[in-house]
Amino acid sequence: MIDIAGSARASGPPGRQRWKAALENLRYDVPASLVVFLVAIPLSLGIALASGAPIVAGLIAAVIGGVVAGALGGSALQVSGPAAGLTVILAETINTFGWLVTCAITVAAGALQILLGLSRIARGALAISPAIVHGMLAGIGVTIVLAQLHVVLGGSAQSSPIDNVLELPRQIVEHHDQAVLIGLLTIGILLIWGKLPKIVRKVPGPLAAIVLVTVLATGLNMDLARVEVPANLLDISFVPVFPDGGWFDFGVAVVTFALVASVESLLSAVAVDKMHTGKRANLNRELIGQGAANMTSGALGGLPVTGVIVRSSTNVQSGARSRASAILHGVWILLFVVLLAGLLQNIPLAALAGLLVHVGAKLVNIGHIKDVLRHGDLPVYLITLVGVVGIDLLTGVLIGIAAAALMMLRRLLWSGIHAEPDGDGWRVVVEGALASLSIPRLSAVLGGIPRGTRVTLELIVDYLDHAAFDTLSSWQHAHEAAGGTVIVDEVGHPWFGRGKAGEPTVHKADAQRIVPRWFAPWSDWQQAHEDGDHPRHADRHARPNGVVPEQRVGPPVSSMRRGMLEFQRRTSRLVRPTLSRLADSQQPETLFITCGDARIVPNIITTSGPGDLFTVRNIGNLVPDHATCAEGADASIGAAVEFAVGVLRVREVVVCGHSSCGAMKALLGGSPEDAPALRSWLRHAEDSVLRYRSRPRLLVDGEAPRAEPDQLALHNVLQQLERLREYPTIARAEALGEVDLVGMYFHVGDAQVYLYDGRTGSFGSADAPGAPARMNGSASEIITR
Repeated sequence: MIDIAGSARASGPPGRQRWKAALENLRYDVPASLVVFLVAIPLSLGIALASGAPIVAGLIAAVIGGVVAGALGGSALQVSGPAAGLTVILAETINTFGWLVTCAITVAAGALQILLGLSRIARGALAISPAIVHGMLAGIGVTIVLAQLHVVLGGSAQSSPIDNVLELPRQIVEHHDQAVLIGLLTIGILLIWGKLPKIVRKVPGPLAAIVLVTVLATGLNMDLARVEVPANLLDISFVPVFPDGGWFDFGVAVVTFALVASVESLLSAVAVDKMHTGKRANLNRELIGQGAANMTSGALGGLPVTGVIVRSSTNVQSGARSRASAILHGVWILLFVVLLAGLLQNIPLAALAGLLVHVGAKLVNIGHIKDVLRHGDLPVYLITLVGVVGIDLLTGVLIGIAAAALMMLRRLLWSGIHAEPDGDGWRVVVEGALASLSIPRLSAVLGGIPRGTRVTLELIVDYLDHAAFDTLSSWQHAHEAAGGTVIVDEVGHPWFGRGKAGEPTVHKADAQRIVPRWFAPWSDWQQAHEDGDHPRHADRHARPNGVVPEQRVGPPVSSMRRGMLEFQRRTSRLVRPTLSRLADSQQPETLFITCGDARIVPNIITTSGPGDLFTVRNIGNLVPDHATCAEGADASIGAAVEFAVGVLRVREVVVCGHSSCGAMKALLGGSPEDAPALRSWLRHAEDSVLRYRSRPRLLVDGEAPRAEPDQLALHNVLQQLERLREYPTIARAEALGEVDLVGMYFHVGDAQVYLYDGRTGSFGSADAPGAPARMNGSASEIITR
């Protein structure tokens, strides 16, 4: 048996919380809905008049757009209704089919939108560049400002933005005192409203501006054009009718309406999402809601419905919190137009025009312009803006999409190609994507290389197509046949690694994993250079006729020198910003004590960079006892510890040992007789040897190393940590919790880092779940393990 009372009790508190939240939102949604309602009335009437539809059709669409699309749509703050973007298409359709068939087209277009929403393809709108969305908003804003300026000046808007621009000078010179006063006063109130005290700003600025100027105009009996509404909205005498023939044209009109309305609604929803921080829109649901609204509007004799950015942005800016604002704005339109039409007729059109000028100007957002400029997308933004203003919304957006696609194609296929002297030879540098469009430039650069010279072909390419591959391969064969040398130096995927043999490496899976150039040892990435420099490799470059190219005279350039040149050419500019910040001071977090072994690269195994590690290296990563350092012998380690911990205030001290350590081998097998300094230094590790012989074997990732030197290396790490605790500087800092001591072991062959955990007495993998971040446990705990 179901416990209804218990269920009610269980669901009661959450239900009350939801009601409380809804009532709290109404404090913001009701004022916002009133502002949107005031904006929607003139827009709906104007669009109906401009498209040649019955004037009541605009109001029907406004009511349905608010209630149906607001309730069913996927964007909570988007407001729907008749849109200016459909005006031209709608006018042509009415002229072709008549109004009643146009209503049927609207119904069918709504059904198609619902199918598109159910197919879940609406999220494709997110692929549209933000520059296009911002350009569309700016274009709509400019269009609104150009049209409404005429109304502010007491005239009438023209049929297109271009006509509005051409007609504006004449409108300005004409005398319209009262209209200009009301329009400018509305704009002025809106501009200063945000600077007034907070208690005053509880009333939305747009609502306050409209009410104040309406009261002023009515009180002074100003002779102004005012809002006109029909006497009875409920007197509807037309219903949709399907045509007797011409079904192909009918179908084209349906698809056009559906696509234009869908694109405008989705772009508007995406734009609205950028205006607030609330829940993101469900675009598939939004299409379904728009489709339901269009079917309802068309069936009742209304205009097509879309998401409208003007009303939506006004809704957001007025402080709306939920979809209740959009629904209520539709209810207000119905109630006020039916019951209080006379009150609406008091609102001056110049006041509403001033409000729209303010809203439209804010759509041309300077922050958006700076953003697209930083991303290099300003041309797309401007092209979209001009297209929306100069042609229409859909065409402008399509032109913007085409421009964005062309810019993306250009970026994908961009190639930076240049040649520069390189010692006694030349270096040809190719960056980007090397495709057929870049071959003319590539051929020109390669054609300027002197015959018989040594050329380094440096390829830093993301893609190499067939035509470019053939061009490079043919040039390489021709240049080497003429006595020259070509060294291919690729950074990244080896597209041309086997180019001389005519074997492209198209798929990355076909090639060895390429170690990043900044990490790879000199012996890896400089092999090609060494092949060209050293006579022992000359046979690799033998020509078909058996002639070996002349080798460079003099000693070969060292790997270190080549590395320095590589740093200057490719890395310096990348790290310069970081090093510039560190030029006058350093604040490392870690003192890193490790072996001088050439295979240990501290910044690589810790993924750190300049300024992160204060590194001390010596044979065997040893720390002399404090008494020895205090007496002046081997004081360099003590000085480094005192400076790092006492002056630089590092947060941790790491001792890092490693596998196959030569110092550990020397301790177990004896150091060379002719190395007295080495024998003297290794005396600091005698306690480590004693510890190794008297303590249990240590584990690394659950297993004990088989090699005796590796087991000694583990004990040596712990012994050096104990030595560090003898230093007063570290003892004081550790007692205050200012520094942590960390034991680390690096297995060279496996390229694995292990950290010591004092709780388990073993070294664990650094990537294992729960891996210790530092060495735990007191000195006595470690010694007794």
